[in-house]
Amino acid sequence: MQQGNGILSTRQRRLAWLGFLLAAIQAPVSAKLVSDSSWLFSLCVALMVATVIIADDAARRRPAEARSRD
Repeated sequence: MQQGNGILSTRQRRLAWLGFLLAAIQAPVSAKLVSDSSWLFSLCVALMVATVIIADDAARRRPAEARSRD
């Protein structure tokens, strides 16, 4: 059984992980330092990037012959 390709290249996947980690770290730091709720934007960005990474994982784990039938 052959693994399928994801929607992201290897470089894009690494950059997505880096962006996720930076946004996830920045959210609690800005929540501590800033009095308004602008830190929620960082949290939303981190969640959207995490969704793309999860979708890429699902596409990579899907067998290649199952993708060709669709």
